Amino acid sequence: MTLRSTVNYNTARNLKVGEHKLTVTQVKSLIGANPKHRETVRSLGLKRIGHTVVRDADAVTVGMLNSVKHLVQAEEAN
Repeated sequence: MTLRSTVNYNTARNLKVGEHKLTVTQVKSLIGANPKHRETVRSLGLKRIGHTVVRDADAVTVGMLNSVKHLVQAEEAN
């Protein structure tokens, strides 16, 4: 018997590069995270759990979100 994870992440793969803005929120701690992931989250402008920033949906930002999708939540800004 295998257990499956039923966690649904709001992942960056649902997002598309375009002219719109993205709201990015840090939802998990960086303690124990891969150092590259820590630096990616910091370069997104996030400083702590619950901190939210608005970024352009360019290729660089979407790529960074793809690499740390387990630490952040991203959605289109209104």
